[in-house]
Amino acid sequence: MTAETLFASLHLSAPELILAVGALVLLMIGVFAGERSGRMVSVLAMILFAASALWLIFVPAEGVAYGGVYRADGFSRFMKVTALIGSFAALFMSIGHARENQLDKFEFPVLVVLATLGVLLMISANDLIALYLGLELQSLSIYVIAAINRENLKSSEAGLKYFVLGALSSGLLLYGMSLVYGFTGHTQFVAIAQALSVEGARSLGLIFGLVFILAGIAFKLSAVPFHMWTPDVYEGAPTPVTAFLASAPKVAAMAMMTRIVITAFQPIIADWQQVVVFVSIASMVLGSFAAIGQRNIKRLMAYSSIGHMGFALVGLAAGNPDGVSGVMLYMLIYLVMSLGSFAIIMSMRRKDGTVVEAVDELAGLSSTNPFMATILTILMFSLAGIPPLAGFFAKYFVFVAAVEAKLYALALIGLLSSVVGAYYYLRIIKLMWFDEATDEFGRVPGALRLVFGLSGAFVLAYIFFAGPIGVATELAAATLF
Repeated sequence: MTAETLFASLHLSAPELILAVGALVLLMIGVFAGERSGRMVSVLAMILFAASALWLIFVPAEGVAYGGVYRADGFSRFMKVTALIGSFAALFMSIGHARENQLDKFEFPVLVVLATLGVLLMISANDLIALYLGLELQSLSIYVIAAINRENLKSSEAGLKYFVLGALSSGLLLYGMSLVYGFTGHTQFVAIAQALSVEGARSLGLIFGLVFILAGIAFKLSAVPFHMWTPDVYEGAPTPVTAFLASAPKVAAMAMMTRIVITAFQPIIADWQQVVVFVSIASMVLGSFAAIGQRNIKRLMAYSSIGHMGFALVGLAAGNPDGVSGVMLYMLIYLVMSLGSFAIIMSMRRKDGTVVEAVDELAGLSSTNPFMATILTILMFSLAGIPPLAGFFAKYFVFVAAVEAKLYALALIGLLSSVVGAYYYLRIIKLMWFDEATDEFGRVPGALRLVFGLSGAFVLAYIFFAGPIGVATELAAATLF
């Protein structure tokens, strides 16, 4: 690699370099400043996220780097900015709740930065090995932060379950990659696509490899039937960690699946489309029905997440630019809705500081905290897909893409699942506005109020700036084809 090529590669991967070097610097600051440096390191970590996002927005660059294993394009830029927004907001929300969850150690923000670095590498991976390295960097960091509150039995259990099942999914993914490499002789996505374009290249072993790869990614996406870890980890992990889990890693997993099927396996679209359609239907149906009986708000959000990943996969199943654009838009809107919802969940604490997670604790919230009740109502309506809120447009565009691809049954099942899923969102709204208050929540920290206020404003006013965002997703999606 010449000096000029190396410089070009470093320029393309500048957002990752900012986080990588920044994580090392933050680690040194934490070590020498001691245990009390947690808040300062968190603030510096948020500055790193902001710097990476600003670089992506104002210094756009496209091309391949490091011998073709890394790709920077419009798709990766959009998804990276979305993921960085999620990481920034999750860390911002955690600052006020750090001490009670044992997140006030400097290791927590450093691990979040490393996990986000893995997220960015996954989104730009143009090679199976690079994808696996990014995935493992993200996963190993999340295993630790899920169990970081060692005094809490649920947190330790959540971390252990995520680790064991995550190791299994990584094994499936790696086995699938080895099969694909064995039958194509390549690890880079473009080379795999070229090898598959040759007549007779499709074989049973290759299809097995494809299925194993999609299974491994579906685990990270918490899609059915690889969703079993999600409710327990969402409930057991500290709520700020759950908020992070529901944001950036989900965006990265969806971007990873989108890039690998569209770029590497496009020649055998009929094969992977069947897998994506099955996973999408299973996720939508289970997410919609299983959440109905949930009484813990974090478990309810876990099943809601499973359902929403199913809806996003409807767009991917279409396998066309409109479908990919719909997926990108869906992930952005879901990220905002999810962060706002978790900001309100973190605000659910009584005046004596006791944290509550039961859905029934929201009863009568409209009379004790009208602002929080109004924002949560907006977010619940949006998650249910009620027009003219942002969640409606997210579902509309993925369903339209599915219809254009003649996947009528998939679109119909998605529509029916959305109607069923609306029940548990409407139940929360009913509790807040029509039931009597049993207790009153304490003062809501300003950081959480800001996050759920901005989230509600985005969802409510989305219709006014939907055009520019839609154009941005279409232009970004076009770079994959």
